[in-house]
Amino acid sequence: MKKAIELLIVSVLGGCITLGAHLYITRNSSGLPTISTDKKGTLIPANFNQNALYAAENTDFIKVAEESLNAVVHVKNISIQTVRDPFTEYFYGRSAERKFEQIGTGSGVIISSDGYIVTNNHVVQNATDIEITLNNKKKYKAKLVGTDANNDIALIKIDAKEMPYIPFGNSDNVRVGEWVLAVGNPYNLTSTVTAGIVSAKGRDLGGNNNIDSFIQTDAAVNQGNSGGALVNTRGELIGINTAISSLNGGFVGYSFAIPSNIAKKIIGDLIEFGSVQRAYLGIYYEELTNEKAKALKVESVEGILITRIIENGAAKEAGLFENDIIVKINDNKIAKFGDLNGQLKSKRPGDIIKITVMRKGSPRELNVKLKNQFGKVDIGKFDFTQFYIGEVKPIGTQEISKFKINNGLKIQKITNAILKDRFGIKNGDIILGIDDNVVNTEKDLEYYLEKGQNKQYVILQILTGNGQLEYVPIKIN
Repeated sequence: MKKAIELLIVSVLGGCITLGAHLYITRNSSGLPTISTDKKGTLIPANFNQNALYAAENTDFIKVAEESLNAVVHVKNISIQTVRDPFTEYFYGRSAERKFEQIGTGSGVIISSDGYIVTNNHVVQNATDIEITLNNKKKYKAKLVGTDANNDIALIKIDAKEMPYIPFGNSDNVRVGEWVLAVGNPYNLTSTVTAGIVSAKGRDLGGNNNIDSFIQTDAAVNQGNSGGALVNTRGELIGINTAISSLNGGFVGYSFAIPSNIAKKIIGDLIEFGSVQRAYLGIYYEELTNEKAKALKVESVEGILITRIIENGAAKEAGLFENDIIVKINDNKIAKFGDLNGQLKSKRPGDIIKITVMRKGSPRELNVKLKNQFGKVDIGKFDFTQFYIGEVKPIGTQEISKFKINNGLKIQKITNAILKDRFGIKNGDIILGIDDNVVNTEKDLEYYLEKGQNKQYVILQILTGNGQLEYVPIKIN
């Protein structure tokens, strides 16, 4: 009898050991957590994220939703529009203008306890007055801190303290398939929460300026959600909801958010420098295709093919070559244009990144010190006037009397070869304005040149030395 009991115990122990080994091996081979035991010998999962594997109905969104709702605000944009009456002007020979108030709405995310709020540029564009309403219906007047129209980001601030806010998460760590919440104010409703999963990363949408690295989600987003929060199940801000894919203006399945790493970098630039610091690799490139991969004798068709290296650029200095294929930046996979663009937009000139390229079939890692578009690592306020035009000064009494003008800047020393050689602009010519904007000071000119980065080109209104008015296009890139 004693031997039978001993045999039974040995059999049970052997079975447990076998089961434990099986669980350890199969879970490690499938990428799931390893199994360990506590002091009492109870099996417990190590570093187990239940939300990662549980179905949606078992994921608890309540705490995250409650915290996020109080940190997402309603944004009211009031602007004054002017309409001219051509009928009155034509028949009565006098100008007839009518001004009216236009109201736009959207959402915003409080990102600091002292009242900084991030939203979309298109939510507050041309605003003469910005009003913020909290989830508890308390209202504040907000001031505009700065904008980046290229990436559709704006930073505003209210005079408040101890505000609830959403901390930034790392959007590089977002995984396709993970659960997210979209929080905003659709159709002027109070704060609304919807849930979905991340459908794609690095999504490139045509017609959205330079925003080429969206997070795509199937969380319902509608008009008024613009500028709202996309948060993960840990309550971290991973994106700013910006656009929807729709034929009728309503949600039909997919929405798109600007990654938090891009938004965070832009906000930091606006606060520290007053303008966005853009980092460049200094290359021409294109996405890899089957044909190009075959010609280069590489198996994968994922990656960015370098087609040309720019002199004095960051890539040249770091030792990158034509036909190198960029496959990683800082251990983040680069499969398409949106992946590369998203990484660069979260960096500043002077930042050092690790780039992995495939060169003649073999991987190579290089450290690259990024530069600005002018081949410099400097950060801070860039002198657009000096670079794109040259030296200017306000007009004097001589020009005012000779040309019967009361505004403008005289070109003292022109440095832009295109203006000089292609359009014949000379020293002594006078810049009257840019597009429809009058310039009186160098500060005016600097402002409109910098703002012109968001357009295909701007038009300089130039009065030549012989009194001829010229309209000259110039691209600010």
